[in-house]
Amino acid sequence: MFEGFSQRTIDFMWNLRFNNNKVWFDEHKDEYLREFLHPMKALGSEVFAKISSDFPDHGFIHKVARIYKDARRVKDGEPYRTNLWFSIERPSEEWTATPVFWFELAPETWSYGLGYYQAKAATMAKHRARIDRDPKAFDKLTAPLRKQDEFLLEGPEYARRKESPTEASDEWYNKKSFSLIHTEPVSEELFSPELLDRLIKGYTFLMPLYNYFITLDSDPAPTKEGQT
Repeated sequence: MFEGFSQRTIDFMWNLRFNNNKVWFDEHKDEYLREFLHPMKALGSEVFAKISSDFPDHGFIHKVARIYKDARRVKDGEPYRTNLWFSIERPSEEWTATPVFWFELAPETWSYGLGYYQAKAATMAKHRARIDRDPKAFDKLTAPLRKQDEFLLEGPEYARRKESPTEASDEWYNKKSFSLIHTEPVSEELFSPELLDRLIKGYTFLMPLYNYFITLDSDPAPTKEGQT
């Protein structure tokens, strides 16, 4: 059962940042398992159980990141990540191009939300084509986002802006990829089981957007000039 992270979790992350080597990590592996990995797994498992129960037709799976970096990518001499995250997503061979829900904890901050690691250009072209076909439907879908302050829309934009059919859809229309993200400094909420309820509430709020993006790949390829 998730009872919250602790100050020991944060201390471990900071200590690992300044002692990112195998000797130190091996000496503190029990601390890593007890203070970092186990509570992260507990939080992820409980959130996943609730979301899967509420949305059983989605076929979600749950993943927790490994603290060990891929040996092929250890270019900075630091073999361990000092942050950790879990994700809730559909199985996919191209996970970077699939929308996922996530929670991430780092020494200074924590964050959660919905988004892509890197959406395909074809996916975002279909997104713009769908807005063009029915801009009012997309404006209605995103209206709740304009009335809240939990999640911010982030993501790289085109250098040459594309003309959106409505003012409300403009920032979405010009994204190459996107994340709806909430980030805040390490706070007391991390140390409470109430964090569980906040994540579930947030993912449930974002589910209509997830449903929208997960269906884009089944749309026909756009043929309108400028959408390919």
